[in-house]
Amino acid sequence: MPELPEVESTRRFLEPALTGRRIVAAEVRRPRMVRRQEHPDDFSARVTGRTIRRLRRHGKFLMADLSGDLVWVTHLGMSGRVSLARKGDPESPHTNVIVRVGGGVEMRLVDPRTFGFVVAYTPEELAASPLGRLGPDAYADLPRVAELARRLAGRTAPIKALLLDQNVVAGLGNIYADEALHRAGIAPERPAGSLTKEELGRLRRAIRVTLDAGLRWGGTSLDDLAYLLPDGRAGEFASRLRVYGKEGQPCPVCGTPIQRVVLRQRSTHWCPQCQR
Repeated sequence: MPELPEVESTRRFLEPALTGRRIVAAEVRRPRMVRRQEHPDDFSARVTGRTIRRLRRHGKFLMADLSGDLVWVTHLGMSGRVSLARKGDPESPHTNVIVRVGGGVEMRLVDPRTFGFVVAYTPEELAASPLGRLGPDAYADLPRVAELARRLAGRTAPIKALLLDQNVVAGLGNIYADEALHRAGIAPERPAGSLTKEELGRLRRAIRVTLDAGLRWGGTSLDDLAYLLPDGRAGEFASRLRVYGKEGQPCPVCGTPIQRVVLRQRSTHWCPQCQR
């Protein structure tokens, strides 16, 4: 699933092409893509004719603030990606949503498994939706150590599981949680409430460094190329991963073979020597 660096890289690419433009048409080809809309036909009806005032992101969600106080939300799901094209350009297979703006520019949502979605919310609908319960953004609004300690106090769940809980911190997924925990030297199965303030400080710094690196290299495209930048290029961070997907390979810090375990039904990669 695309995580924060992938969605933010997509946002940065789309921003100059879409901001300030008027939506002239929206086509939804798979009803499942608008399953979050109370009335499926509302998505096209609501966004058409609106101007995209700002393109932003919260966690793994791409958000466009539209004229008339509406928010267009796009989630890429497990296999979704966004492409930017012009009207008449050849389409990729599984192009399920097309939003056309002035000048013939199209934002196309390509999603083979249809786990992604688009939805147009009023402010009240957004606040009442699961997005209204998202935790602070892991990149733009990562809590300071004291607040992290408060949020995790008494929690017995593994720290890896809570990093993936979007209501605790929004934007981290399997890849970047594994990488941040390795940088911080913290074992993924540690009870979250057992982390000291010194360890939380290391974790906080590691999250920022890891996300900065992911953004610098355009995100992580794995072998399946499910995620690509909107111009079709692959994100280049995969070759710089320390532990994710490296089972049996030597830890880049100490040389101990990286282990893979399943933690709360999620594949987890870590170094048993460096992470305590």
